[in-house]
Amino acid sequence: MVKFVGREDELQTLHQMLQKNNQVAIAAIAGMGGLGKTELALQYAKAHRENYKGGICWLLAKAGDVGIQVVQFARTQLDLNPPDNLTEDPNQKLLAQVQYCFQHWREGGDVLLVLDDVGEYQQVKPYLPSPSSRFKVLITTRQHLGASIKELSLDVLQPKAALELLKSFFKKTPQRIEQELAVANQLCEWLGYLPLGLELVGRYLARKQDLSFTEMLRRLEKKRLEQPALIKPEADMTAERGVLAAFELSWQELEDSDKQLGCLLSLFAVAPISWKLVEQCLPELDEEELEEIRDDTLLKLHLLQRKGEGIYQLHSLLREFFQYKLTDLEQAQELKRSLCRVMVAVAKEIPDLPIRQLITAVSPLIPHVAEVANNVTDCLSDEDLTLLFIELAQFNESQGLYNQAAPWREQCLAITQKRFGFEHLDFAISLNNLALLYSLQGRYTEAEPLYQRALELKQRLIGDEHQTVATSLNSLANLFFVQGRYTEAEQLCKQALELRQCLLGHEHLYVTDSLNNLAGIYYSQGRYQEAELLSLQALEIRQRFLGDEHPYVAQSLLNLALIYDSQGRYAEAELFYMQALKLSQCLLGDEHPDVAQCLFNLALFYDSQDCYIKTEPLYLQALKIREQCLGVNHPNTILVRENLASLRVDEVRRRHRLSSNQE
Repeated sequence: MVKFVGREDELQTLHQMLQKNNQVAIAAIAGMGGLGKTELALQYAKAHRENYKGGICWLLAKAGDVGIQVVQFARTQLDLNPPDNLTEDPNQKLLAQVQYCFQHWREGGDVLLVLDDVGEYQQVKPYLPSPSSRFKVLITTRQHLGASIKELSLDVLQPKAALELLKSFFKKTPQRIEQELAVANQLCEWLGYLPLGLELVGRYLARKQDLSFTEMLRRLEKKRLEQPALIKPEADMTAERGVLAAFELSWQELEDSDKQLGCLLSLFAVAPISWKLVEQCLPELDEEELEEIRDDTLLKLHLLQRKGEGIYQLHSLLREFFQYKLTDLEQAQELKRSLCRVMVAVAKEIPDLPIRQLITAVSPLIPHVAEVANNVTDCLSDEDLTLLFIELAQFNESQGLYNQAAPWREQCLAITQKRFGFEHLDFAISLNNLALLYSLQGRYTEAEPLYQRALELKQRLIGDEHQTVATSLNSLANLFFVQGRYTEAEQLCKQALELRQCLLGHEHLYVTDSLNNLAGIYYSQGRYQEAELLSLQALEIRQRFLGDEHPYVAQSLLNLALIYDSQGRYAEAELFYMQALKLSQCLLGDEHPDVAQCLFNLALFYDSQDCYIKTEPLYLQALKIREQCLGVNHPNTILVRENLASLRVDEVRRRHRLSSNQE
């Protein structure tokens, strides 16, 4: 017997709903197909049969003859024989017999009347008992029946309960699931924690004893809802249909416009969807018309979930179902192109260096941009092809999430090469972007040949006098700088600066990037006055264009702090170190690589002044962030770890000297 799990609270709530009213209590278990509405009603009837001394009458509303079923039940179970002459109106004969049955129902206590799988409430309403405290009516339905009926809206199982349900099929062989517990959890997630899907797959795996959970997941991902495990229920199951067939019942009730909206929603990611995005995808539809389809059909049939104000989401398996139907939809390509158009517009609004507030605002949109980049690129124009990948990569890089950015950089290069070939400007830009990521990850030897190849290709395709060439020069200069190759770095950085000033003018943010880089090179060479002049120039331009509250301003403040520190201007240096740290933490959060850089430099400052109490905590904070963002083997992480070790050795020696002097 399959274990009934995860619905204990629902059983209690259901009983309370049915027992509260003094007159006829009507409660509906509502939700999408596959949630186990019938099973919950069955378990409720079993659990509370002692409360219903007057009997439990189970009717199949989907059969469409509820009145006839009531009369048949009364005749066979209650020994009632309703007369044929209760009314002269032949159209009211059945209704009169049903009411006769309810009026002459055997004594003994409350009666539970279950109407399973109700479609239209108005079709069964005439056959319900007249007001009486004896009768409790329990309805299961895929629809929202109206505000007058108390509704228990059923949701999917919680992850823990879903896993428990899956485990219940392996009581005799628990090692099967324990050996692949992580994959079992992935299976539960793929099935959207839907009870029907979990039971079908659990039974399927139990039958096929040599089938691994890993292979089961692979098969599901390949064949989706057409995988045999999801199609045919076993004879002893409460459910009579597989997942596809269960959803098909709701599909048959949809109009063409309803189907089109459902299929469009399936193109979004398995994540909350802002309704404004949906409206933008279907600009030809009236706003109110679209709302009616959403509210009066998809929500009413529980094919869509409302997650918050203006936020909606499809269940993962319903999304699979609508995508399955999308293949035969005439408007399929049109819907894909419309979604691409909207997501390109969204991507263009993602800031290159988002601060915390902007990250919070943008993050809900990222899964949908990613979904298009992963699965709908064939509908992107040549002009927009790389945009989504670039923005997704930059969004992650700007937060120090380099490992998450890597797939987007690599995919961008691959898809650019596939569509345009090797001799194309977008391919060169993709090379440079991937090299930039490698550089951020400390993979310098991998980055350099990509930078060089990108620069050569750009120069060959568009000549030397172009902004994207300046970007390559600047990137390569940065790489040489972090490797300590200052002469080469200076030469390239000057070329990039001159080219940018020529193309963009002296008052441009791209110019400040080159100014800062050149200042860093001069600083490393001990040319502090030249470095200070360039850094002040960059700071002034950035503050004018960006204001005082921007990460680029914090970067300039940190550069100046380093310069003042090296010149022995310690009061100014400490002030700028603190300002840069505070601003970075405020804008980027406490776990960002830029914050780690500020902490590290401030630690170096206090270290040079032999202030152990202030230095060690700063090193520890910087080390934690860098290990988390960059990994334990990144050059910058290793540098912090070495400095911290050296600091502790020096502190031990200092204390030893003090101890010796006291003796």
